[in-house]
Amino acid sequence: MHEHARTGKDWTKTIHLMCPDSNLEMLMTRYQEGDFAAATALIEGISPQLHRFFVARFASHTDADDLLQETWLRIHRVRHTYRPGEPVLPWFYAIARHVRVDHYRKTMRTRAHEQRLEEISTVAATASGKSGQADDLGDLLAPLPESQREVIEMLKVAGMSLEEVARATSSSVGSVKQKVHRAYRKLRETMNAMGRRKGQSGGQS
Repeated sequence: MHEHARTGKDWTKTIHLMCPDSNLEMLMTRYQEGDFAAATALIEGISPQLHRFFVARFASHTDADDLLQETWLRIHRVRHTYRPGEPVLPWFYAIARHVRVDHYRKTMRTRAHEQRLEEISTVAATASGKSGQADDLGDLLAPLPESQREVIEMLKVAGMSLEEVARATSSSVGSVKQKVHRAYRKLRETMNAMGRRKGQSGGQS
């Protein structure tokens, strides 16, 4: 009777003392069965290791905290895929690695996008300073199709995020990115043409 009267916390402590090597696998099995105390014990026991795993790669405790939270959310969603009896740590780390890779790819995409937008600003500044045909960003964007000009103005003038622009234009983030890329390419072509015309006029004088 005493065994059945124990709280979940007391039970996890007893298991840890009796068989530490298999504790994680047993807790994971009970977690799959809906034992909230087992889930709490897993989070408390494994989180420090996973946190160090993320800090070692990104050297940012803030990023590591966010990635740790995302890892546990994924673990919860796919907990049914764990096979009872198999080592649970490699299973946890496989999920953590996927979270880390996804975060890295997202960061690289964001940096590339910000770089493209910065290049657009540089092109606009060059046009404003060196060409009488483009007094400001609006003049430079004027030749662009309405849909491309719209997203550039929202991003660069209004300071909206990709997600906000996507919602405002009833389109996907991928579609917005595609329009930005096409607009940037068109702006580069325009600036190259302006440069050639300027060079020709200079040579004739």
